[in-house]
Amino acid sequence: MNYSKPLNVFILAVIATFLWGCAPSFIKIGYELLNIDATQISNIILFAGLRFTLAGILVIFIQSILKRKPLIPQKTDIKPIIVLALFQTFGQYMFYYLGLSKTTGVNAAIITGTGALITLLFSVYLFKNEKLTKSKLIGCCIGLLGIVCMNISNEVNISWGGDGLVLISQICYSLSACFIHLFSKKHDSVLLSGYQFLTGGMALILVSLCMGASLQFEGIKIYFVLLYLGIISAVAYTLWGLLLAHNPVSKIGIYGCLTPIFGVFISAVLLQEFKQAISIQSLSALFFIVLALYLVNKEKKA
Repeated sequence: MNYSKPLNVFILAVIATFLWGCAPSFIKIGYELLNIDATQISNIILFAGLRFTLAGILVIFIQSILKRKPLIPQKTDIKPIIVLALFQTFGQYMFYYLGLSKTTGVNAAIITGTGALITLLFSVYLFKNEKLTKSKLIGCCIGLLGIVCMNISNEVNISWGGDGLVLISQICYSLSACFIHLFSKKHDSVLLSGYQFLTGGMALILVSLCMGASLQFEGIKIYFVLLYLGIISAVAYTLWGLLLAHNPVSKIGIYGCLTPIFGVFISAVLLQEFKQAISIQSLSALFFIVLALYLVNKEKKA
């Protein structure tokens, strides 16, 4: 498949962002099924670790079948795998899961949309083909305005223990996106995706068990939720990694605006957060983020 063809980029990016948009709702459903509350930090981390370990196994297993041989990393792959596992899985999702336990699915979906903006800022300083233009700078400021808009209400609704941690997770994600683009020039992006999930997921499990984590799986629903979350990660990040490997960060980054759009309305349906999803604050925030992503990605005509 040609991963640089506009139609292919559009289709694969929409699939990836739709899956990411589903994640906040299904994570919160998983919390309910496992009776996890915001104070059970070790159980939250264990849940995340199980999801990404499963995602890594799925990627490695499926790719091994497609290639008709075991997907085994070489010695030169070890360093990129560790770096990606540290930022993309361990760092990003430890903060994300902890933050999501203390905020709403709608808030998390909108904040996740800023990941594309942060990625572009990092890419300006990491890649020579990325330049910080006036429109990109204005776009970043508008994106931050979107976050402020989301928290404007009758009461101050900024939660650094919730929204703040989700924002930190997006910084980790942005760094990992830049590293994927860099490492994919010399390494198999699918191999990196599978083994970084496996490494990061196992690290999360180890940390949670050292903290005394213990989950009780009751009923078949939680197994389907965990499997679906694993599939979300395996499919979405593999597709995103392939797109980043074959395209400039800017070209792919603009599709990140679809994640909060999908996420907000999926949360409205699955979590009954209709009031927040259709509020002036949330819709205004989505508008500013989409506008910001357009501005930071538009290119001057020759």
